[in-house]
Amino acid sequence: MLDDAPNSSVLLQNAQKMGLYQKLVTQLEKDFILSNVPINLGMGMLPDDLNTSLHEKVYVLIMEQFAAYLNLLYVVDVPESAFKEISATDVVEVAEQVSFLIFKRELQKVWLKEKYSV
Repeated sequence: MLDDAPNSSVLLQNAQKMGLYQKLVTQLEKDFILSNVPINLGMGMLPDDLNTSLHEKVYVLIMEQFAAYLNLLYVVDVPESAFKEISATDVVEVAEQVSFLIFKRELQKVWLKEKYSV
């Protein structure tokens, strides 16, 4: 269920079905704080709004704060091999695909914590 989502919207719907959506939002906020990148994600934020907010934030980071963007990817721990698969040339599309990679990695973290917590 973690790897079969074709895009961010489906991934967020899967997170809701698994009961991990709020933990995903919390994990996103935690990693953004650790990387010193401010983002405002409310706990009551709907999945579509969360998707839009992350996409916009990644776009701004790529365009205006590339060092902060790289630091965020390091903190989130997005695999380098996943970046090599990005085929888009437009910055908007790249930001969308990177947002999806961030969501995937963060959901994976939350799922693993949930599954293996004592």
